[in-house]
Amino acid sequence: MNDQVTHDRYGLGVVIGVEDEVAVVIDFGSRQERITTPFNKLYKL
Repeated sequence: MNDQVTHDRYGLGVVIGVEDEVAVVIDFGSRQERITTPFNKLYKL
């Protein structure tokens, strides 16, 4: 958690939650998104 990531659609964010390697919750500043596997457009910085 607290890893910085970037997403092709949402931009820069910080991981605030992990759900058993099935999904992550990311705070993108103006919004929070739950992203499920596969994490095709999500990249750790």
